[in-house]
Amino acid sequence: MRRIPGLVPAVLALLLVAHAPGPAAAAPEGQLSWGVHVTLAPTWLDPAETPGIITPFMLYYALHDAMVKPMPGVARAPSLAESWTVSADGLVYEFVLRKGARFHNGDPVTAEDVKFSFERYRGTSARLIKDRVAAVEAPDGGRVRFRMKQPWPDFLTFYSSATGAGWIVPKKYVEKVGDEGYKKSPVGAGPYRFVSFTPGVELVLEAFDQYWRKTPSVKRLVFKVIPDESTRLAALKRGEVDIAYSIRGALAEELRRTPGLTLSPAVIQAPLWLYFADQWDP
Repeated sequence: MRRIPGLVPAVLALLLVAHAPGPAAAAPEGQLSWGVHVTLAPTWLDPAETPGIITPFMLYYALHDAMVKPMPGVARAPSLAESWTVSADGLVYEFVLRKGARFHNGDPVTAEDVKFSFERYRGTSARLIKDRVAAVEAPDGGRVRFRMKQPWPDFLTFYSSATGAGWIVPKKYVEKVGDEGYKKSPVGAGPYRFVSFTPGVELVLEAFDQYWRKTPSVKRLVFKVIPDESTRLAALKRGEVDIAYSIRGALAEELRRTPGLTLSPAVIQAPLWLYFADQWDP
């Protein structure tokens, strides 16, 4: 397998699940091991606690699914929501859920799960987005309606990519196991299901054969925690990992000269804000 170090985690995750629906494919096989440059936090298994950094999305794209999310070549790709409309006055966003989408425990994804996930969200920009939403309604199992307090053109940006508010978890399961129990054994609706997590060591996921988009071609994903850059490179050279992130400087040049390895540049998309002191009252 070709080893591709240095890519941004979220970009690799996007490529991993970027499959269009089609005829039944061969059963998933093999294992892909990633040498991760940071320690994986248990909170990263729960979209409700999304921090203001891009790194956790490498897990979200594998373990979870969102109503709408960025995909290769598409800024807002329909996912658990197969379509949506915005009222002429900009006050109502209505989403139609995808039929047949299921969580890893077999439960169908419903409007109540979407409503619950939004109301439970407490991660980055939670106050900002919730202060602008007057109500979330689930008129039936297949539709969700967001009512704004006033027109907010940035709603879809925050709901689909700038926060974790649009990533959906199963209401009944979370209420059964609690927040801490969910972090220990998360159930999502993504292409990979949770197998095991050893804090500070590794996270193991396995292909979910009922994923609505397409069953992944790789059966098992292993995220290995290797914070030291030289150790990551050594693991890559020995074949202990297939992908390693954040190989820079002299180590990157060493990697570039190593037969069988490929160095790819990171391409990062991120929102930036510029604040001026005179915008605010003293």
